[in-house]
Amino acid sequence: MLDKISEATDYIRSQTDFNPEIGVILGTGLGRHFVEEMTPALTLDYHDIPHFPVSTVEHHQGKLIFGTLRGKKIMAMQGRFHYYEGYNFQQITLPVRVMKMLGVQHLLVSNAAGNMNLDWHKGELMLIDDHINLQPDNPLRGINIPELGPRFPDMSQPYSPRLNAMLVELAKGLDIQLNVGVYVGVMGPNLETRAEYRYLRRIGGDAVGMSTVPEVIVANHMSLPCCAISVLTDDCDPDNLAPVNLDQIVATARLAERDLTRLYTALIEKL
Repeated sequence: MLDKISEATDYIRSQTDFNPEIGVILGTGLGRHFVEEMTPALTLDYHDIPHFPVSTVEHHQGKLIFGTLRGKKIMAMQGRFHYYEGYNFQQITLPVRVMKMLGVQHLLVSNAAGNMNLDWHKGELMLIDDHINLQPDNPLRGINIPELGPRFPDMSQPYSPRLNAMLVELAKGLDIQLNVGVYVGVMGPNLETRAEYRYLRRIGGDAVGMSTVPEVIVANHMSLPCCAISVLTDDCDPDNLAPVNLDQIVATARLAERDLTRLYTALIEKL
């Protein structure tokens, strides 16, 4: 694992002397507006980077974009990887390891998620305060590499309280509806049944998705402060559950993307 991280990092350094300060992971249907706000310096395709997986999901561009935004040096993943694509958790989280090795000091994550809180509505944003991991593996399973982090990393505050507090205040100033809740990470790729939505809600979930948790675990393992925002793309009311498809989810994500971009841009300016 350490060799793979080093080879990917060395390749990127051979292509640019850009030293990123902030890493950003852009989820399903997200990223176009954020990338447009950046002043680009370099774009790398995932398939050119040693040991990087390749995005197989529609609407995930599969590009690593370096550039500046509000005076900060950004490294943005335009498209991420998922367990349901067939990758293991070490492969999924390798880019986060590489970000840390390249000097990234903060990690900003986004995703598309199903809304299970009936007080909220699709198209709104949810700041993740905590998560429940129902995915069938853990990126830290196996022999621990002390150079990367401790054997038993603390997860009492997986999402940086400082970054979250800043986002809550910024959302108020920008007049953006920012709900705060718990994200449940599941394997996918199918959406949930009515009974599963009831179960996930009863155990404390507000939104459900198929990503983010592995990356956040690894960020905590490496003491990389992170935050994450979900775009709530569909309402998961088990008593009034309507069929959804990917095109609808992506369309909703893109409508909400401008607010997400405004919010993360404001945070980046403050960091």
